[in-house]
Amino acid sequence: MGFRVGKPYALRLEASPLPELYYCTVDVEACINCLACSYVIICPSPKSCVGCLACYHGCPGMARRLMVDRGLRRAVNIVVNGVTHRVPERITVKKALELLGYTFSIYPEKGCLQAPCGTGGCYACSLLVDGELKRACITPIREGMSIETEVPVDVEPLRIVHGPQPHPVGGKATPWWLKSRGRYIEVAIWTAGCNLRCPQCQNWETTYDGRTPPLTPREAALMVSEARRRYNVDRMAVSGGEPTLNRRWLINYFKQLKKLNPDEKARLHLDSNGTLLSKDYVDELVNEGGVTDIGLEPKAVRVETFKRITGIADTDLAQRLLNTSWEAVKYVVDNYAGRVFLGVGLPYNPAFVSMEEVYMFGVKLASINPEVQLCVLDYFPAFRRRDITRPSPLEMLKVKRVLEGTGLKFVVVQTAIGHIGPERRAT
Repeated sequence: MGFRVGKPYALRLEASPLPELYYCTVDVEACINCLACSYVIICPSPKSCVGCLACYHGCPGMARRLMVDRGLRRAVNIVVNGVTHRVPERITVKKALELLGYTFSIYPEKGCLQAPCGTGGCYACSLLVDGELKRACITPIREGMSIETEVPVDVEPLRIVHGPQPHPVGGKATPWWLKSRGRYIEVAIWTAGCNLRCPQCQNWETTYDGRTPPLTPREAALMVSEARRRYNVDRMAVSGGEPTLNRRWLINYFKQLKKLNPDEKARLHLDSNGTLLSKDYVDELVNEGGVTDIGLEPKAVRVETFKRITGIADTDLAQRLLNTSWEAVKYVVDNYAGRVFLGVGLPYNPAFVSMEEVYMFGVKLASINPEVQLCVLDYFPAFRRRDITRPSPLEMLKVKRVLEGTGLKFVVVQTAIGHIGPERRAT
């Protein structure tokens, strides 16, 4: 008696080959002893891998090896929306639901459950498991588990958050004239989880954090509001990771933040890669969440460059993500000019983007609006790209000159010696 993958599922079976299932092993020779697997990445089942792949995606040394499990597994009984099913042991809730015919997507699409990060940080895939909010992407199934795929609106969303911390420079949507004041100008939080797999991720300890206890939107908003008072600033930012993955959490967070900071001086700032920012999402952030500043980072013009920067191998998916981000830039310009301060970010390192594409990026942005602020980020060695070299200040000035040559009026470049803004034209 066994379990067989296929449709219809043979509930009378208990074991048979399951070629779709995986487990991870450690390549000891590739391990760099960074201890990320002990302090950042979560392992929901250390004694028996359930194939969640959180460690596979988050290991800085790429020391995790993905193995196909073609062995036999015993079946366990789970209850999904009141109906009993039998599924193979040693898998996640997400995988069990997929085997039962449910579809997951990184997008919040109709008819799909959303699971955008796959590493446990964003909580967007959370379902009710035995009456509690649990992450489908990493939670192991067990005998008798009860799963509800519809989460009631009165159940507060959760998200792993780092911070708040004061910041003297801010992000992509921090106006350039504030960046050189020599004091704190913002307080910020960073949300865990990302839908991209950038090998040079500059904030990977947050992006791949699946261990820190999560916060509700109100808990995060209270902390940020207190930090605003403590550091005497008016700007409150959220970055990541990627904040937009968990839409319900983010909208509720900004609503709470707006209630706690109703004064006209308060600025609510979102930094995002823009890859999930649909038009209705932007509308909700601005009109209901009170967002006043948005930073977007399309990352490239060519899809091949986007794939190289983001680690997204699927060309169709990469093109969709890239298009969505650029469309969000244009939508904010066309619909919220004068109401929302927009900043655009461009990651730069010659290891993954050419000066030709830098120029193309400037031309594309200038065609939308040459007065949009562009902040160029000098990417340094990090995560899986410890082999790259941080661009020198002189090289960043060259980047600035190229971009200003496209007609852009407000170019800011981040350098090892500080930010250089539009008040200093690169001649």
